[in-house]
Amino acid sequence: MKQVYLLTGQPGTGKTTIIKQAIAEMKGKAGGFYTEEIKSQGVRQGFRLVTLDGQTAVLAHLYFHSPHRVSKYGVDVESLDKVGVSAINQAIKKCDLVVIDEIGKMELFSAKFREAVLNILNSRKRLLGTIMLSPHPCADAIKRQPQVNLVTVTRTNHQQVLEELQDWLATESPKL
Repeated sequence: MKQVYLLTGQPGTGKTTIIKQAIAEMKGKAGGFYTEEIKSQGVRQGFRLVTLDGQTAVLAHLYFHSPHRVSKYGVDVESLDKVGVSAINQAIKKCDLVVIDEIGKMELFSAKFREAVLNILNSRKRLLGTIMLSPHPCADAIKRQPQVNLVTVTRTNHQQVLEELQDWLATESPKL
């Protein structure tokens, strides 16, 4: 059984929702983070990191002036390193499952983030995450790793993917 379960697919297909539903019902301890939109009056302003232990940080925002940009959003790599990478590293040490939502363009600006992802891939820890669908050299290299089970989520297979993921989480993880 593969130790890494990555969801990919178009925006809005429910990848983050699947992860939240699956980890809510799992036995064992999960750590890491997920991302969510920051909206004001129904308009997306940016993205926030939320760790599974309740910390938050703004990852990207319309009004951030940063050399790192994705579309119209400035990316705060320092906040990602301080909150997101820290949550990943703690999860590697203390949890049964590491959650990273998402491995995307914004996150891949951070060398510390890329290193943390490689550390998980080279460990025997289980990783559940989402990864960008579009081509990207670093993301594509992760997708090709032999320990990765890459699943494309669509609006029509949402329930099936959730059930498969719950089965994966219910199986015993390899002993360290």
